[in-house]
Amino acid sequence: MKFNTVTPEAVAAFAAIVGDANVILPASADDMLRYTHDETEDLRYAPEVVLKPANAAEISLIMQYCNKNLIPVTPRGAGTGLSGGALAVHQGVILSTERLNKIVTIDERNLQATVEPGVITQVFQEAVIAKGLYYPPDPSSRGSCFLGGNLSESSGGPRAVKYGVTKDYVLNVEVVLPSGEITWTGANVLKNATGYNLTQLMIGSEGTLGVITKIVFKLIPFPPQNIVMLVPFRDEEQACEAVSKLFMAGIVPSALEFMERDAIEWSGRYLGIDVNLPADIQAHLLIELDGNDMDQLFKEAEQVYLVLEQFDIDEILVADTEKQKEDLWRLRRNVAHAVKANSVYKEEDTVVPRAELPKLLHGVKEIGARYNFKSVCYGHAGDGNLHVNIIKGDMSDEDWQHKLPEGIKEIFRLVVQLGGTISGEHGIGLVQRPYIGIALNEIQLRLMKGIKQLFDPNGILNPGKIFV
Repeated sequence: MKFNTVTPEAVAAFAAIVGDANVILPASADDMLRYTHDETEDLRYAPEVVLKPANAAEISLIMQYCNKNLIPVTPRGAGTGLSGGALAVHQGVILSTERLNKIVTIDERNLQATVEPGVITQVFQEAVIAKGLYYPPDPSSRGSCFLGGNLSESSGGPRAVKYGVTKDYVLNVEVVLPSGEITWTGANVLKNATGYNLTQLMIGSEGTLGVITKIVFKLIPFPPQNIVMLVPFRDEEQACEAVSKLFMAGIVPSALEFMERDAIEWSGRYLGIDVNLPADIQAHLLIELDGNDMDQLFKEAEQVYLVLEQFDIDEILVADTEKQKEDLWRLRRNVAHAVKANSVYKEEDTVVPRAELPKLLHGVKEIGARYNFKSVCYGHAGDGNLHVNIIKGDMSDEDWQHKLPEGIKEIFRLVVQLGGTISGEHGIGLVQRPYIGIALNEIQLRLMKGIKQLFDPNGILNPGKIFV
């Protein structure tokens, strides 16, 4: 598809819709800069214009104009994504949802909430907790990411192991289609067997089918009690093996995170926290149990101890205070930032059935040895979701650019062989696009491309993402 450029006439039309103050042009270099990248490595793509609409009606007018004039539009949330999904690879318009930032209503009677897509995830979580309610999905970037972006990527996070991911809490979505039409995708009910599930189709579509303008979430009662444990292992594959054993024993933690030695050490240095690891410790599991009754949680913790006794572990640390709990979670949530600050890297978002985690970790290390790259691995072990951070180290620029992609392909082939897929929560976007054929067959790709064609026949919405 050949797109048209953003002309001065187009800029004037956009300004008439959103107001001059909500149009950013390249001449405003400092303002424009943050819209040229997300958190994906070091990629940079500059749009021709950034628009900041205030509501669905304004977005509708923008989409009508762009669809008629074949101008590409890239929807954008907070820019915290890790797959290049919010990058304007074909220039055109960045459509920022930052002004759509209202919590419209929290319905305590029906345990529902209606929000706009630019609400920060943690802000929403804290607002519903204040009413004794809970929205569990909590990506590591929850303090800055937007709920609309969470829907676009079907984000997960640590507590998905017990409570599910973003898609499990969405009842209904208001979207603006590429044509400019505005529609709701479902109904504000817990059961809906009326036609195709358009709501779930929008979730995880990475801004390629429509622009999300309102979201209706279901909520659950807030569990006020928790226990947080840090378990050191002398063998990293045993740490992975222990994950499946815990579930087989009937234990369902609210979080179960894996961090190999470098992950926790680098994060500690990044945060200025002295982790002081013994030389023989190779990995940790961070385990959280939650509920309403501390006596019951202590019984579950005893079960955890009994399961872990069969492995070669050191002394388990049980957080005694809220500050200790917070520090342990800060270590986990900042691993990605620590890796980014420490080295040139690429992050892959692999996911397999959790019993296959030991084979995946072993395979990643073996592939790294053959291709001469080091990896720092961590992630949501309870879901089988392993984040593989590939470190450039002493790889030459030539090998990094041309040899490494073959190593990544081997990792993804292993993941699929183990019954998994190439992204658990980061999406395909731009970065994983070359590898999608490893995970999806021709029938699946044909169906998905047909859906894209139906929603967006001119291909203007987030072009260059997902499909090769």
